[in-house]
Amino acid sequence: MNKIIKLSVIIVLVVIIVLLGNNYLKEKKIDDNLKDKIGQMLVIGFRGTEANSNSYIVKTIKELNIGGVILFDRDNPSKGEIERNIVSPEQTKELINSIKNASSDIFVSIDAEGGHVNRLKTKYGFENIPSAEEMGKLSIEDVKSYGLSLGKTLKDIGINMDFAPVVDVNINPMNPVIRYLERSFSEDPEKVYEYSSAFIEGLHENGIISAIKHFPGHGSSEDDSHLGIVDVTETYNEEELIPYRKLIENGYSDIVMTAHIFNKNIDEDNPATLSSKFLKEILRDELNFNGVIISDDMQMGAIVNNYGYAEAVIKAINAGCDMLIISNNGDEYNELAPKQAVDAIFNAVRNREISEKQINESYGRIQNLKENYGIKK
Repeated sequence: MNKIIKLSVIIVLVVIIVLLGNNYLKEKKIDDNLKDKIGQMLVIGFRGTEANSNSYIVKTIKELNIGGVILFDRDNPSKGEIERNIVSPEQTKELINSIKNASSDIFVSIDAEGGHVNRLKTKYGFENIPSAEEMGKLSIEDVKSYGLSLGKTLKDIGINMDFAPVVDVNINPMNPVIRYLERSFSEDPEKVYEYSSAFIEGLHENGIISAIKHFPGHGSSEDDSHLGIVDVTETYNEEELIPYRKLIENGYSDIVMTAHIFNKNIDEDNPATLSSKFLKEILRDELNFNGVIISDDMQMGAIVNNYGYAEAVIKAINAGCDMLIISNNGDEYNELAPKQAVDAIFNAVRNREISEKQINESYGRIQNLKENYGIKK
């Protein structure tokens, strides 16, 4: 009888162990799937003019299932002493090919607006693209032609996403980050809409995803959000929404990039990037935008000087950002930043600070965009 009891106990223990093991594997699979979705929500910057299986960027893309990368020509943390990503067209194309070998459905993005904000400079062997302000003095046909030319260049080297055009209205003639850098087409919001439409058409005809910025409008600001808090409460003009409204009404559904600006008439506590009042109530509900919302760089001064990293990442997702830019090209270079973001979002979902529904909706928008442009096979 004792032998029968012992055998029964052993069988029960084995069954319990098997059940626990199966539950563990199921939970791990669910966790891995969630982390994969979160990884798709990041666009990250990195150092290196080439990449291979041992490179940080390749390992990180594979480990975290990263949704996109962003290329720069200058490494700001080292004040240009360390090479970044762009040396020549041939080298850049080879770097991008290596990245796509690590992930065939990855966004490869860049800031190529033209003029002062263009990572593909003539000194590296690329064609000159004039600034938005310069293009604003030309015909709409000329603007589309520049969009076509830039789009072809991007396509030829493998870039599939351009964080352009700027649709900020040139309201403040002393604006240090828009007017001073000639990034606006015009002080007339209707003209900004018309010219940005033409530029976008040129990109689209080459299969390049565009991103209009900086929502809800940076044109009236008196400060630079790269450096710290920017408050437009007293300067913001409702006309700054017109380019967004008209583009969306006419079918624009790629990407809208947020601005790290305060307007206390809308949200007393949060800049637009971290505000559901701006992103969900205005951009989604009022303007009916159904594409991808992406944050401006989460390592800019307006964010890092005022919020903890994990706190800001969680607030941005809850506000309505589908993707976050982590450029690693501000004051510091931190190769752990992407993993820290994934962990922060994952833990917030598990702690019910972020709903899993929010992650699934963002993931769906990202995958739809990739499918629409033939990036996701």
